[in-house]
Amino acid sequence: MSAMRTLALVISTSLAAGCAVGPDYHRPDAPLADHYLGQAAVERRAAVAPASFARWWAGFGDAQLSALVDKALAQNLDIAQARARVLQARAGLGAANAALLPSATVNGQAARAYQSVETPLGRVLDAAPGYDRYGNSYEANLEAGWELDVFGGLRRGKEAALADFQASEAGAVATRLAVAAQTADVYTSIRGLQARLAIARRQVDTQQALLDKVRLLHSRGLAAEYQVQQTEGELAHVRASLPVLQAGLDAAMNAMDVMLGSAPGTHRAEFAVASAIPRAPQLAATGTPADLLRRRPDLIAAERRLVASNARIGEAISEYYPKFSLSALLGSASTQSGNLFSVGAAQSAGVLGLRWRLFDFVRINAQIDLAKGQEAEALAAYRESVLRASEDVENAFSALINRETQAATLTAGETSLASARQSSFTAYRSGTASLIEVLNADQTLLRTADARAQAQTESARAAIAAFRALGGGWAPAEHLVIR
Repeated sequence: MSAMRTLALVISTSLAAGCAVGPDYHRPDAPLADHYLGQAAVERRAAVAPASFARWWAGFGDAQLSALVDKALAQNLDIAQARARVLQARAGLGAANAALLPSATVNGQAARAYQSVETPLGRVLDAAPGYDRYGNSYEANLEAGWELDVFGGLRRGKEAALADFQASEAGAVATRLAVAAQTADVYTSIRGLQARLAIARRQVDTQQALLDKVRLLHSRGLAAEYQVQQTEGELAHVRASLPVLQAGLDAAMNAMDVMLGSAPGTHRAEFAVASAIPRAPQLAATGTPADLLRRRPDLIAAERRLVASNARIGEAISEYYPKFSLSALLGSASTQSGNLFSVGAAQSAGVLGLRWRLFDFVRINAQIDLAKGQEAEALAAYRESVLRASEDVENAFSALINRETQAATLTAGETSLASARQSSFTAYRSGTASLIEVLNADQTLLRTADARAQAQTESARAAIAAFRALGGGWAPAEHLVIR
């Protein structure tokens, strides 16, 4: 009895202390700078009113863009898959919690048997006077069991399951953020391609008018044959750009349908009327690179996976130690149904169990090495994710500033070329310039307008990428609480 008391004392003391083998988690240092290289330039840029990070897409001032993003967040199938992964992780957490609790089962049975008299037992029984080969048995029991988590293996398992669940939650939020950004990016591409198609069609008309003029001059002997051929080649070049732009527009519209969880072509009528390219709002309060650790859900997910892998090291180490369990049985058994719940039919049992992989340490060592290797991989993945996140922000900031500078330069150039075109047209009407000069001025103007439309599209896309890289599109306090 003294040994049992000593064992019970050790178990109760260990449980009360809450000790768990294996390393406790400490967040690793993140290799981040104090500020972004392009932060000052981004915060100084002139733009429309600043956008809220929680709903940054509304800051573009385009009602259709906002409506499409909201619809994608409600219907996108990537988000549906992410939600299903959260449910799976929640189930795993429930199983890990249940492993720490006692379990109980109720079972009962009623049996009727017919004994053979050709077996050794049957021959002995058959020799007894009044032996009845028929036999009945009735039994009803309540069984309970509890594995005592003395060394914390089950608690480490729960810690890992909780971290996996949190990672799945953060992953679902990251998917929502990605869907919002991709929807806005596709919408911006659609509007940019529509603008470029309109400019290209105007270029075709201008080039056709120029070709007609050159042919007329050639018929009168005032233009050389090579000029006609050169103009025809320019027209073919411009016309060849139309199917390329149209194919890009079709692909973007199909991508939008998929983002909305529908078949390609479903929402094409909504884009029948071209609209302006969205203007990027101001990026206010961009924060510091360290803020990415709490802003970006993908970094939160990577850090939670690191927590889980760290906990699994302790779970593997716990296999070095013995496992204790308590089990009990309370029930009744009888050969007659009427006596099943009588005092004489009562039965009970209590067991203190021990399981120890004492001669299996080689396998346990391998499991620990595997867990440590997985933890090292998760740590490297976390640190790389942090660096990639910072890179995303820097690239988006650089693209935004430079594309907006390009767009502003081309807009100024387009204004100058429009004035030059007007001057050439005035000179043509007064007879001091030819129609060819006017058409050439038109052609140059339209090429500049196409480049400006591309720059505006890319600057808006860079702003979208910046919001995504900064972790905009969700509120950590509302959607994800790291416990």
